[in-house]
Amino acid sequence: MTRKILVTAVLAAAVSTTALAQDSATFNYPVLIPEVALEAAQAALTNCRDSGYQVAVAVVDRGGNTQVLLRDRFAGAHTPDTAVGKAWTAVSFRTNTTDLMDISQPGRPSSGIRDLPGVVILGGGMLIEQAGSIVGGIGVSGGPTGEADDACAKAGIDKIRDKLAL
Repeated sequence: MTRKILVTAVLAAAVSTTALAQDSATFNYPVLIPEVALEAAQAALTNCRDSGYQVAVAVVDRGGNTQVLLRDRFAGAHTPDTAVGKAWTAVSFRTNTTDLMDISQPGRPSSGIRDLPGVVILGGGMLIEQAGSIVGGIGVSGGPTGEADDACAKAGIDKIRDKLAL
């Protein structure tokens, strides 16, 4: 009988500990550190440069705050703001910007998102994820197409993939 009471007490303690953890007033989440954000941005910039494109690259944290912004020598004046907008849009909507293009076309139910302040729905904005959690976003602007910007953004993510827990 004593053993049965002990097992019951242990189970009750485990259940109440779980309940307490669920009622916590705070939450922990992974954060992309600036050094890794810089490494991703530099890799994306290098990839674009090697392809003959002058671009700007922005990396934002999971809240959309800019961590890194790089602009190549001859990238257009519009490219820094556009790169930040692409990265912010990907994080804000939790979707790569290329995937938002179709669903937000005129006449589609989500077309209104194109009119929201700060939203940039062009290829080149991608999520940076770690073990299924969004830790940031990367935006590239200045390539000849959205697909080219996507390729550079992907190169930046691939560069830091081994540093992100899977």
